[in-house]
Amino acid sequence: MTSRARAEIVVDLAAIRHNVRRLREIAADAVEPGAAAPMMMTVVKADGYGHGVTEVSRAAREGGADWLGAATLEEALAVREGGDTGPLLCWLTVPGDDWGAAIGRDIDVTAYSLGELAEIEAAARQLATTARVQLKIDTGLTRGGCLPEDWPALLAECRAAEERGHIRVTGIWSHLACGDEPEHPANDSQEQVFREALAAVEQAGLRPEVRHLANSAATVLRPSVRFDLVRCGIASYGLDPAPGVTDDLGLVPAMTVRAPLAMVKSAPAGTSVSYGHTWTADADTRLGLVPVGYAEGLPRVASNTVEVWLNGKRRPERGIICMDQFMIDLGDDEAHEGDVVEIFGTGHDGAPTALDWARAAGTINYEIVTRIGGRLRRVHVDSERDTEGGNA
Repeated sequence: MTSRARAEIVVDLAAIRHNVRRLREIAADAVEPGAAAPMMMTVVKADGYGHGVTEVSRAAREGGADWLGAATLEEALAVREGGDTGPLLCWLTVPGDDWGAAIGRDIDVTAYSLGELAEIEAAARQLATTARVQLKIDTGLTRGGCLPEDWPALLAECRAAEERGHIRVTGIWSHLACGDEPEHPANDSQEQVFREALAAVEQAGLRPEVRHLANSAATVLRPSVRFDLVRCGIASYGLDPAPGVTDDLGLVPAMTVRAPLAMVKSAPAGTSVSYGHTWTADADTRLGLVPVGYAEGLPRVASNTVEVWLNGKRRPERGIICMDQFMIDLGDDEAHEGDVVEIFGTGHDGAPTALDWARAAGTINYEIVTRIGGRLRRVHVDSERDTEGGNA
């Protein structure tokens, strides 16, 4: 490690740039001759999936991201506060949100309903400006978005608001429920509903700039839904959007979580470890104390299942993961206080990844990287431009 730290998250911005470039190549594959490749949106919600929104936004733009995407108005404004001025979409609001703050910063906002549209138009009128509005149709995820039966009324009101000069419809979009399952029938159904919604948009006289449906998994697995723009979240951070389905995509995980061993101690056969004594040594061994726990976002449910990396080898976790710490089995191998433990990272040499932790916890890699934090220090490095960081 390059400086004294109890534990840290190391984010390689070069990996972000590489992943965005690679995803642009994938999205452009199979484009018909003479047709434009879809634009790329890098989704930076949840503090850049735990990687740091300002730094990730900058790296994504450098990698070729045409758009950025955030969930809430506050997240989108944080992107602007970080210095980004390019196309930016947000989509998750509640009644009474301050739409004007986003509209005034040239952020595309999303309307699901007539009520949201009315709030957006009122904010734009107060600012004496034209709001950039994208419309989301619920094609079958049954989450946010306008129901198909309400779609004609929303389109008609949007057209009227355009004529009043208060809004401009800049995009039409939806989200897939099963994009990581290419054979799931919901994909065909949702694509059909989306295409029908687009036909209604054209009939209503609206001329959006972008139409988008594909998330990371669909960008890779379903070319028919790439449309004008693809939205890549998890894949932008180097994590597989459809584990077990996709081939090697050439992505590089950007996040490594590491900590120094705080203590090494002997554990004779019969020694039980941590709360509840859920693991007992069946032979003499040595244990190492890692000063990170569920307060930093490690899933307690992964106890006694997950592994970490130390001195060129995987080491099994032993006993219940605690709030601040957990124990690893060193066996007879040499190890000392201060040796660096890689909790998860790029998977170099067979080291554990966020996906390994996800599988141990019965969850998805999205959850592992977005929940990690707590008392961890986050450090940004750039393996293309400096020599900071590296593998533990």
